[in-house]
Parts: sequence; structure tokens; C-alpha cells
Amino acid sequence: MMAVRTSADWLRRLPKAELHLHLEGTVSPETLVELDQRHSDSGLTLEQAQALYRYTDFTGFLMAFKAVTERLRSPEDYELITSRMLQRLAAQGVVHAEVYISVGVIYYWKRVDFAPIFAAIERARRQAEEEFGITAYWIFDAVRHFGVEAAARVFDTAEQLRRESPSIVGIGIGGDERRTGAEPFTQLYRKAREAGLRLTAHAGETVGPEGIWSALNIGAERIGHGLSAHLDPELMEVLAQRQIPIEICISSNLRTGCCATLANHPVRRYFDAGLMITLNSDDPALFDSDLEGEYRLAAAEFWFTEEHLRELAANSVEASFLPAERKVALLHRIEQME
Repeated sequence: MMAVRTSADWLRRLPKAELHLHLEGTVSPETLVELDQRHSDSGLTLEQAQALYRYTDFTGFLMAFKAVTERLRSPEDYELITSRMLQRLAAQGVVHAEVYISVGVIYYWKRVDFAPIFAAIERARRQAEEEFGITAYWIFDAVRHFGVEAAARVFDTAEQLRRESPSIVGIGIGGDERRTGAEPFTQLYRKAREAGLRLTAHAGETVGPEGIWSALNIGAERIGHGLSAHLDPELMEVLAQRQIPIEICISSNLRTGCCATLANHPVRRYFDAGLMITLNSDDPALFDSDLEGEYRLAAAEFWFTEEHLRELAANSVEASFLPAERKVALLHRIEQME
């Protein structure tokens, strides 16, 4: 079967939502050098910064992510990276983003007050909405292998700050699934849901289908990655019947080694099986991709036609935590695309 070609202009005009994106993972090596120069005289070069982004497996990726976050030291740093992230998204035709902030990392490694950092992030969000028309929601992400107590602090912060900032829409757990499943967080997820927060979870990225079942059992409304779902026919049936959104991150799965080859990636299998999948970039600076690139990859390597891509864009809107009236308006724009 021949690869499908679609124009860059059409892709950029297609209204899309990005639902699996880590703020810290959008920091380019060039921005990392700029941030380093703000706070030290170590003279980090671009070549040295680029070397920090090289890794060979999932553990190496986690260490690269840590190296980036260590250089985010002030609220102004977070304001800068948020502004640049949203500007880049808008240029790709992204109309809405739901972005993970690694609050768990900030608390566990940095041990600083998060409120001033979030105030700076919010300034950048409001400015981007005014300038580019893009909207953003925040998902406060805990690190599962830091433990339940650390996650509780993250989720409590989300609940507290949300009283003044409705842009905080939900919570999630990332980190290393190989070290702990989702079950220990059951009570925390119940408490978050009762507080009005939406529930997401990274699952089935580095472990088998049991990781996805675990996430569903604690109430996750969206599944990040879901790479191993195809190994369990019953799970595939449940995901299809319940139309539980799966946040697919093709380039991420390849770069971390979670998926051995492009040919092995189940994205097309999921689509053909009727799962509600969305395309996402995860940590674009660390994976040398972006959302537009993920759509191009889907077309070139997995034979998604423009009509298929339109359906994926519609999925991203439907799977978002946007209010119904905004979803209807965006879906109408997608339908009217020529």
C-alpha cells in the first residue's frame, strides 16, 4: 500500500487539540542554553545541551527529562517556556492544549513553592490566548515512583489552586510504571474526582495490558500511551465499546524504545478496531517531533488519509475536557475544512 501524502498547509489549517504534552518536554536545547545563562556562569554550550537530549532507552529518557527540569529555576523561566510552547502550538493549527505540568518533580526535586511558578505559567497562558487564540488547560502530574504521599501533595495543590484558576482541569500520574502500578493511588483519584478534577493516567507504556486495566480501575478517563492494549483482546473490546480515549504518541514510543520499530506500532490497528485514539507529541523537544509531525507520520507510514486525519482531529476535540459548546464549535470547523 502506498503512503498517503497530505499538504502541510492543510495540516496546519486543520483545527487540532493536543492532549498529551509535557510542558518541560517542550524546552528546546537552544532555550536550555538561554535559561542556563540566566542563572549560572557554567557556560553551557549548545552542543552540551544537545548531548543532554540523547538517550537510548526509557530510563535514559527520564534522566534527560530530569536534566532539563533542573535548569528551570524561576517563575520567569516557566513563563518563558510556556509562552514559547503555546506560540509553537498555535503555528501548527493547535486550537486547544491540555498540558501536563510536572508538579511532582517540582516538589520532590526542587522543594520550592509552586504557587509563584503557576502564576507565571498562567500569565503566559492568558497572553497566548489573547495573541493567538489558543486555549490551554493544565493537568497536574505526579510521579508514581515517588509514592502516594508525594502524589497527594500534587493533587491537593491542584484542588487548592483550581479555586482561583479553572484552567487547572485535572490530575495524572506519570513516571516509571515498572516500579509501581496505579492501584496505590485509588483513594487519591477518588478524592480528586470528588473535588471536580478530571482523571488521566499514563498506562501501558512500559508494561503490559495490566497497567491499562489498573488505570481504568482507579477511574482514569483517558489513557496516556496505551501501547500494550493490543496484547489483550478483552481490553481492546472494552476500550472500543466504552470509547475511552487513548493518547497515542508514536515518536515518543519509538525514541524511548517502548516500541521497537515503526512497523510494530499499533496506532493503525487501534484505529481500525474502533478505538478512540488521538495523536500527541508528548515531549516534542526530546523526541524531535511536534504534533504536526505526528499527523504527517500517521499519513506517510500508516496510510491515514485526509479524511482519517480529520477524524483524529475530531477525536482530539471530543476527548478533551472542553465544555460541550466549545467542542461543538470546533467540530463544526473541522467538518467545514476543505
